[in-house]
Amino acid sequence: MAFIDEITLRMKAGNGGNGVVAWRHEKGIDHAGPGGGNGGAGGSVYIHAVRNVGLLHRYRSEKEFVAGRGHDGMNWNKQGKSGEDITIDLPLGCILTNTTTGQSVELIKDNETILLLQGGKGGLGNEHYKSSINRSPKQSTPGKPGEDANFFIELQLVADAGLIGLPNAGKSSLLNELTNSSAKVGDYQFTTLEPNLGDFYGYILADIPGLIEGASAGKGLGVKFLRHIRRTKILLHCISSENEDFDIVYKTIRNELSEYDKVLTDKREIIIITKTDLVEPDVLAKKIKKLKSKSPVLVVSTIDSTSLVVFKKKLSSILESLFQS
Repeated sequence: MAFIDEITLRMKAGNGGNGVVAWRHEKGIDHAGPGGGNGGAGGSVYIHAVRNVGLLHRYRSEKEFVAGRGHDGMNWNKQGKSGEDITIDLPLGCILTNTTTGQSVELIKDNETILLLQGGKGGLGNEHYKSSINRSPKQSTPGKPGEDANFFIELQLVADAGLIGLPNAGKSSLLNELTNSSAKVGDYQFTTLEPNLGDFYGYILADIPGLIEGASAGKGLGVKFLRHIRRTKILLHCISSENEDFDIVYKTIRNELSEYDKVLTDKREIIIITKTDLVEPDVLAKKIKKLKSKSPVLVVSTIDSTSLVVFKKKLSSILESLFQS
């Protein structure tokens, strides 16, 4: 199943029901007075934030949503029933932009519900126009149209920390060990084709699909996933110990971040050297020497339980310090 993080949907709130002209009929009195009721309000459109990054896939074939129309008014001054509201579930982190006005709405709180489009007001029945000088009004008004718009929907993940790095940097394996996630793991490029989320002691970690040189220009998975780093507070920059020159690998990713959005390079960063079981300790120490001047460096092997325990304690301490400051 292809990962979808952009889609355009048409949404329309319901029109209000019409007010009506009607007359009361009482025994012995043909026209006992006006009795036309007001129309009911049209249903409104709401959006609801859900922690499901794959939810937009649901709307590939169904791209138009219309709330219920308000019912027309009835005799004896009975108001028409309101139209049914509709609520559309969208992934947490979505930005909805009205393609006509350019106005945007963001879903950034888990489980929040936001009114997106207001239903139309119901029209007025002739009972409303009755007065001391007009006892038999014959006018009514139609219901007002509900709001409608096309919305471009873009998903930007909401996560505390983002795992970034070249393909096969060990991000998915690390996420699985830290959060009991089930991200796909493999020894080929782009095993991860969509962001994966996991909970690490209350902090949400996002495994961002591997970046390559030229990603900011759309190469490989390109800008499709760079946007998901924007909302993270800290970057966990993973570099596999299999790489010959850590400095070159580090600069490749940093350059892509800068080319896409310089704000990304200002984020707090931790460098994580993964798969340390594949390199001798003295060789590893020499290879990470240059990196220590750039950002704090942590090392880990996901197949070494002792290494994992130490790593988890250090990472937890760093995150706790960062998010309490």
